[in-house]
Amino acid sequence: MTVVSLGPGDADYLAPRARNALMDAQVIVGYRTYIKLIEPDLLEGKETIVTGMTDEIRRCEMAIEQALAGKDTAVVSSGDAGIYGMAGLVLELLSQQSLLDKLDVEVIPGIPALSAAAALLGAPMMHDFCVISLSDLMTPWDVIQARVEAAASADFVLVIYNPRSKKRHWQLGEALNIIKKYRDKQTPVGIVRNAMRKEQSVRITDLASLDESLVDMLSILLVGNSRTRDLGGKMVTPRGYLEKYRTI
Repeated sequence: MTVVSLGPGDADYLAPRARNALMDAQVIVGYRTYIKLIEPDLLEGKETIVTGMTDEIRRCEMAIEQALAGKDTAVVSSGDAGIYGMAGLVLELLSQQSLLDKLDVEVIPGIPALSAAAALLGAPMMHDFCVISLSDLMTPWDVIQARVEAAASADFVLVIYNPRSKKRHWQLGEALNIIKKYRDKQTPVGIVRNAMRKEQSVRITDLASLDESLVDMLSILLVGNSRTRDLGGKMVTPRGYLEKYRTI
């Protein structure tokens, strides 16, 4: 059984090992949006099991059933399956069912959305950064608040997943208010939507000018630290090489 990371979406960014696993699979299981990211020829002749949002447990359970039946089964996630993806849930369910010693599971890494977004913006994660999801569906909001506060006060670059949805529209504003206590209003902020996909958009703004209406669940937000700069339209957080090693 494999848990396959699809990368950000474009076929050019699908890792060779992930591609081979999909080619070898007899059954491919995934959220319908993820299945649509897979090239049609990789799905040809295979059984696909597709479910919707919030149906992750049933999806993984069906994949485990297929694998136990002897079928080469691949569970897919966009980005990296080990970052807010399906890898953890698959392993939890196998442990719960005492199956970890009965099924061989390979987790195949991929290019995560945060790396795709950072590359499009320039080099905003050249120094320490922290990744936080603002979704409070499974994590209490007070825990998320505490994490944002800790990361902002420690001057991490912040990478924000799940920043804003139609139903969860207020959390981003609350998080930004926390961040603004510790960052200058001119701190660069990158907004990347649909990174490495057809509908891709990339914007660099600052904390004072950020338009929250431009942000949705298909967006990743990168908030710079105290040293992050907008260098000619590229968002860069210096690592410190020039200060330490420059001799001229």
